[in-house]
Amino acid sequence: MTTPDRPLDPTTIAVTAGRPTVAGDPLNTPLMAASNFIVDPTATDGRVYSRNEGTTQWEAFESAIGQLEGGPAVSFASGMAAISAILNLLEPGASVVAPADCYQGVTAILDQRAKSHGWNVRIIATTDTPAWLEAIDGQPDLLWIESPSNPMLEVADVPSLCSYAAERGVVAAVDNTFATPLLQNPLQHGATYAVHSATKFIGGHSDLLGGVVACASSAAADELRLRRSLGGATMGALEAFLALRGLRTLPVRLARSQETAGILAERLHQHAGVVRVAYPGLSKDPGAELAARTMSGPGAVLSFETIGDPSRLDVALSRLSIIHNATSLGGVESTIERRHRLPGQEMIPPTLLRLSVGCEHPDDLWQDLTGVLDALH
Repeated sequence: MTTPDRPLDPTTIAVTAGRPTVAGDPLNTPLMAASNFIVDPTATDGRVYSRNEGTTQWEAFESAIGQLEGGPAVSFASGMAAISAILNLLEPGASVVAPADCYQGVTAILDQRAKSHGWNVRIIATTDTPAWLEAIDGQPDLLWIESPSNPMLEVADVPSLCSYAAERGVVAAVDNTFATPLLQNPLQHGATYAVHSATKFIGGHSDLLGGVVACASSAAADELRLRRSLGGATMGALEAFLALRGLRTLPVRLARSQETAGILAERLHQHAGVVRVAYPGLSKDPGAELAARTMSGPGAVLSFETIGDPSRLDVALSRLSIIHNATSLGGVESTIERRHRLPGQEMIPPTLLRLSVGCEHPDDLWQDLTGVLDALH
């Protein structure tokens, strides 16, 4: 095998990383359905039990994500399992800084631990960089960053926050699910962890649950592996196989979806039935300049608020024929959701819709959307 004379592009890494390399091996890592392994009683190492030592699926998937993010990766049974593994490292009385617009699973854990473990949780607006920097000076136990945020698509200054945290020895975790490893790499800026729900863009086909954390050091990864083993939050063999297969097409899926998201955002911005659009790829978006400076692209998720009352909007949404009313995001199919309806999301504007743009033709998606918007007049 020849050695490239320059670093591989991330789109190439997504396709090539984690593959077998020995002549005669299969081109793709085959599915290993095994819970335990035959043990050599004279050996001191080797696979014994998959919950502890993993499988070839885990290793291949983790290798690929690790190469993309720039640090050793640890896979989990779900995005929430990955999030929980990091938060479970904190002791009673810990101090945590988190964004106001944050994934509801994180918010739920923080609220619960504030009551049960006496955590001191400080909430800061995603875009208030000075307040974040001031909070870092206070030496919190964990900085939790989410950018772009869910569902308001706010953009944090990830490079500035992570580098400042690293200088002061503060642990920073960045939920990188919306950006994916192709658009943003927090570890390069000093983050301790880059967290992904592999259920979303990485898997890309709405057919698996999985999570993965890329770590700044081997020691951090080893600690998470121990937590994964003791907690039993292991990714299944089939899920790891599907996640790696999904990763192979992430570059082409994301490029198509991101291009279409930009087209739809511009059209929505001009539509009389739309109050406002949140998408960092729009030139008038508050996060546009920061996203252009710190990310390789604005992503494929956008949010928009409509005119009219929520009940009327729900009726209009029921008439969609191409876009699916479904939770989650990042699949090849476009999905839409009125987030205010979900428990714990009551603070979201009642008519805000989060749209995850898939790989369909933009004109077909626009026709579906205009059917909804026109019904609101």
